[in-house]
Amino acid sequence: MQVTKEFVFDAAHNLPNYHGKCERLHGHTYRLHVTVEAPVDPETGIAFDFSSLGGVVKSEIIGPLDHTYLNEKIHNSSAENVALWIWARLREKLPVQLVEVKLWETPTSSVTYRGE
Repeated sequence: MQVTKEFVFDAAHNLPNYHGKCERLHGHTYRLHVTVEAPVDPETGIAFDFSSLGGVVKSEIIGPLDHTYLNEKIHNSSAENVALWIWARLREKLPVQLVEVKLWETPTSSVTYRGE
């Protein structure tokens, strides 16, 4: 069963290797979907608790990134590189299989990463 939880955080960044308006400092309200996979426990009927997933993502991702300047943690903080950073941190902390990280930089623009 795949279990997905959505999160929102605000952060500023700039793209130092990009030539255009995004090379200047600006901010986004990011939307993040984290999807994990686990078998459904026949006793509880739950594959992975939403609250447990939320706790890990909030402590490992939202806490460190919300209302920050992303370039201090991720030098070239493109949406793609932020998604890779999120994947790397969650892969080590989740007790179930991480399936997908989907990150929206704007309401109409997102990146998706499903691992190597």
